[in-house]
Amino acid sequence: MNKNSFFISLLITVSLLSFKGYSQLQTLSGSRINVEDLDKMMIKQKDSLSLPGLSFALINNGKVVYHRSLGVSNIETKVKVDANSIFEAASLSKTVFAYFVLRLVDKKILNLDTPLYRYLPYQDIAKDERYKLITARMVLSHTTGFPNWRYSDKRDESRYKYGELYLKFTPGTQFAYSGEGYVYLTKVIAHLSNLTIQTLDPLFQKEVAEPLHMKKAWFSWANYITKHKVKGHVKGEVVSKAWPIAFPEQDSTWFDAAGGLHAEAIGFSNFLIGLMNGEGLSKSLNDEMFKEQVQLDKNTPHYMFNGDTGWGLGIAIKPTSFGVVYEHGGNNGDFQSGFKINKSNRNGYVFFTNCDQGSVFNKNIGSLLLK
Repeated sequence: MNKNSFFISLLITVSLLSFKGYSQLQTLSGSRINVEDLDKMMIKQKDSLSLPGLSFALINNGKVVYHRSLGVSNIETKVKVDANSIFEAASLSKTVFAYFVLRLVDKKILNLDTPLYRYLPYQDIAKDERYKLITARMVLSHTTGFPNWRYSDKRDESRYKYGELYLKFTPGTQFAYSGEGYVYLTKVIAHLSNLTIQTLDPLFQKEVAEPLHMKKAWFSWANYITKHKVKGHVKGEVVSKAWPIAFPEQDSTWFDAAGGLHAEAIGFSNFLIGLMNGEGLSKSLNDEMFKEQVQLDKNTPHYMFNGDTGWGLGIAIKPTSFGVVYEHGGNNGDFQSGFKINKSNRNGYVFFTNCDQGSVFNKNIGSLLLK
């Protein structure tokens, strides 16, 4: 038996011990797949893409039936990834934050369609009166008109200075993916809760992480992250950075709704299961989250590369031959991630990687699990 075959056999044994009775798995369409075949795919992808580390979970009928923690947290130290390892969730943060916002909407703390300036004026964009049209619904469906990030997006330099926030179009008229909108909405939520962006995470723990059993998930720095966070990698080399930042003044105390969640596959799977089960939200708001809020133009990258045709509240909508798949990807450069769920049969998967090859992994594993 060669080394890879032994490793695969060991993984299968661990799988059957951890998830007794799940030797037969299902793809998102409901078709059957063997544990052995999925194990082989995992090993092949990890090796061919040179993924340092991987945290992956498969959900069938609303239960985690398969979980893998593979590789190393740091290619220099060779410390192994395990079930306690924490990854940057990148933009998967947005789906979790959207749920958090809807929890507060259910509690009448804010309204999806009340202009946000009525709760908290935003001096960063106050010179453009059109910003007063922006609502929480527009933020979560990416129709605010904001750029993704004011410091990194291309802009008309004759009109806007470096670091100046601006509107690309009148809010509510088009789709344009934006983290800036999430920053504004975070400040509104903190203000309405008599908190700050430095003290908001405990409310998230109470409203989302604890009831949905996300035992290892934080939007702001925590001691557990310090001990268990893996290192990011780009082009096969370790990347050292303190925090995924979008603003010069940002640090780890910020509640970074757009891309700052730290998590791992089991806890995030519990969130996805709760989401598919409609837990914690009124039926009307749960339906609203999955409802198409905006139709995507065929020229948008999300349509061209992912096949997403619409956007709900914090989640992309992808039609398939077996029904609708809801998904989101994440890319912080040295950390990439993704999830897909089929709400009708409550099947899905989520993964986290600590490198710049996660989007390729997502495409490849999706080709198997979307059959």
